[in-house]
Amino acid sequence: MSLTPREREILELLRAQPLLDAQAIAERLGSTRASVAMSLSSLTRKGAIAGRGYIVRDEPHIAVLGGAVMDIKAVTIDCAARGTSNPATIRTTPGGVGRNIAETLARLGRRTYLIAAVGDDPLGREILERTADAGVYVEYVVRSRLGTGTYLATLDRDGELVIGASDLRATDALTVEQLGRGRDALARADLVVIDGNISAEVVRWALAACAEQQIPVLLEPVSVVKAARLAPLLDGVPVDTITPNVDELAALVDHPVAGSRAAITAAAAELHERGVRRVWVRRGRRGSVLSDGGEVVALDAPAADVVDVTGAGDAMAAAYADALVRGEDPVTAAQLGHAAAALTIAHPDTVRDDLSAALIRDAAARS
Repeated sequence: MSLTPREREILELLRAQPLLDAQAIAERLGSTRASVAMSLSSLTRKGAIAGRGYIVRDEPHIAVLGGAVMDIKAVTIDCAARGTSNPATIRTTPGGVGRNIAETLARLGRRTYLIAAVGDDPLGREILERTADAGVYVEYVVRSRLGTGTYLATLDRDGELVIGASDLRATDALTVEQLGRGRDALARADLVVIDGNISAEVVRWALAACAEQQIPVLLEPVSVVKAARLAPLLDGVPVDTITPNVDELAALVDHPVAGSRAAITAAAAELHERGVRRVWVRRGRRGSVLSDGGEVVALDAPAADVVDVTGAGDAMAAAYADALVRGEDPVTAAQLGHAAAALTIAHPDTVRDDLSAALIRDAAARS
């Protein structure tokens, strides 16, 4: 691919600041908007950038298609008592499985694009601002006419979830047409993460689009109900990794699954037959089981002082995805995922602001 000197200048600017538009580029180069527009068109034809988002084609990135909500978390001061009011500390923080995964990836140094929906309201604007501040590219997040989603969680004083409730109307209403330029981010990704909060219509489209471009997909089921909704979509479409817990695995195969390694292995084999390359099943304090076709490995969960379990699974998925893109083998990637989860549940924040690849590697080495 032969580039002119001006095209190379523009490409370097976009690598550093991919959100620049033609006018901003022209001002930095002392050129005109029309001249820059011609160069951008040429760069697109040559395959150096993709779409109007000006994604640099050779810039590795992960695209995350999923939910973005505002979390409202209450932690009871004493043991939680059902059916009555409990004294508690209450905090709000940006959340959503997809958004949490995207933020974690960005904190690990991975270029990450979030494709989600929020309302055009104060909560939506706060989510976008704080997510962008964490390093996530949010220009493909759709502004919905519906209100920004919320997730309400009550946790016992030991950090364990008592009950959670979600209102994801903006996420539920997201359509393929609304994705707009976000489809470019999916088409050029090194890996795509999809969370089960997205509608079946959009997941079906995304799986097919990624299969066409031979882009690996990590599918996070999120819940039993949403795993059951995803189950029919797995037939005939390749998925690199799916990350259920035992109950979600049962929903995916439509029959009960015991928590033993043998039972999980048998259920995972059913998913392998349907096109899923790897099945990584979380078992909480008992660790996880990773089935990679012919190889099945049981991994221990590192010891951790539980402060807040919220976000542990999201951290696991993010660290695993980042490691795969860096070329780590799946078992090592899963071990790093466990280390990220242990670090997360030992901290009050859903996504630790001090999380880094080095911190995770050190934790994995100690476990």
